[in-house]
Amino acid sequence: MDTVVRQAVFLDRDGVLNESIRVDGIPVPPRTINEFCLIDGVVDAVDRLRAAGFVLIVVTNQPDVARGRQTVAVIDAMHEKLRSELTIDDIFTCFHDDVDECECRKPKPGMLTSAIHRYGIDPSRSFMVGDRWRDVTAGRLAGCTTILVGPDWEAPMPDTPDLRARDLREATGMICSSQSHVRRTPGA
Repeated sequence: MDTVVRQAVFLDRDGVLNESIRVDGIPVPPRTINEFCLIDGVVDAVDRLRAAGFVLIVVTNQPDVARGRQTVAVIDAMHEKLRSELTIDDIFTCFHDDVDECECRKPKPGMLTSAIHRYGIDPSRSFMVGDRWRDVTAGRLAGCTTILVGPDWEAPMPDTPDLRARDLREATGMICSSQSHVRRTPGA
């Protein structure tokens, strides 16, 4: 049996790849395809990660579908736009809300562990980049090094991220300059 050697970068969507919309000062996902806009520097950052040999997987909670505020069709259109503009390998989406208690909704690691199995990824050599505590916790539970991005860091957080960055561009620099990746045990 071959040893798993693939490294991945798991990327949250809203606030990491695309702009969040502000409603009463609170960041929320874009509601329409016209509001769906990539953050400056994201294309170059993703291309740099791809060139470094990482498998690139988007993992995104989209509970507004379960809440009746969004449709799967609009989310699918946004993801088609994302695929057309970024060199990503896959997108894993959870449409559930917390009350559903599903295994795929972050902070649970289900989307990450599904991708790990599907793509033969070594989580201890991989990264989870997100802008919320849910991303950090999911990444930690999956065994990845976690990077929290953005100016709106929440406090308190149940888990402390391994690294912090202003945006994906800065996180990419950290990832690509790593000589040896943090080795972590799932659930540690």
